[in-house]
Amino acid sequence: MRTGQEGNHSSLRKPAVPNRSSHHFFIVNPHAGRGSVERQWPHILERARQCLGPIRFRLTEGPGDAVLFTREALLGGADVIVCVGGDGTLNEVVTGMMDKHGPIRPEALLGLVPNGTGCDFTRTVRIPRSPGDALDVIASAVCQPLDLGRLSYSDNEGRPAVRHFHNVTSFGLGGEVDERVNRTTKALGGFFSFLWATLMTALQYRGKEVFFMTDGSAEQSATVLNFVIGNGQYHGGGMWVAPEASVSDGLFHVTIIGDYSLPEIFLHFPKLYNGKLFSLKKVRSLTAKRIEARSAERVLLDVDGEQPGVLPATAEIVPAALRLIVPAVNSRQ
Repeated sequence: MRTGQEGNHSSLRKPAVPNRSSHHFFIVNPHAGRGSVERQWPHILERARQCLGPIRFRLTEGPGDAVLFTREALLGGADVIVCVGGDGTLNEVVTGMMDKHGPIRPEALLGLVPNGTGCDFTRTVRIPRSPGDALDVIASAVCQPLDLGRLSYSDNEGRPAVRHFHNVTSFGLGGEVDERVNRTTKALGGFFSFLWATLMTALQYRGKEVFFMTDGSAEQSATVLNFVIGNGQYHGGGMWVAPEASVSDGLFHVTIIGDYSLPEIFLHFPKLYNGKLFSLKKVRSLTAKRIEARSAERVLLDVDGEQPGVLPATAEIVPAALRLIVPAVNSRQ
């Protein structure tokens, strides 16, 4: 463990209180982006000090560190938590900012310096991938509400578990792809790692019958290739699965992809990326605040690019759970 230090939905429109005198705490995953964060961190740190003044930081060494470090930082008075890493690291940071009652420190802000395998969430909120540009955004302290999802599910050993997610939870093919990516390699980079894993998984995958309810409605059944619960719009290294999703509208945007044959999957594969997915007859969408799903089969979950468990699961929206620092252009939309 390494430590370093020096010394409601309408609230989008103005800079928040934090400034150069604020307590910025960076949670840094040096292994993110195939180790690129570790190589870039000295330069990021220097630029952060120029933009923000004195900062504190901790470098993670393994799973769960970012959750623990985030909570310790907030309890220590941090005004802004900055995540340096990909969607998996950000998921841990978000988890660390929340407890069962809500945000641990409601006035704290969340900032991002994205660098990871997927970084799909940043596509939705338009945070730049350049560390210097991302730090300029953090310095501006323009923020918007960030909805989260609260997921109750069974972990991979069958034990009840609860966690939050900021971007996308899916089940079906998405969970199988995550399991393959995390078990094999991320060396190809975000887009190609997920592309390769999706194609390889699709060669063997068969649709799963699931039963689901939305907002307490009557239970429905469907045989699905993938079932996507979107807070953000993208997952899987750039797949545009929920084009209408907003991280601050108080709703999940659900995309249900029906059971396709292998030739159909390859024929329609580009539509996963170009926003034309909903032109297909076996794809439908809906919005909801609560989704419950179960299956008689073993169906793997994908939660912000990680594979933590299986169905049954229940996802509930947590409106305006956190405050996210975003580019000023977002505030004009």
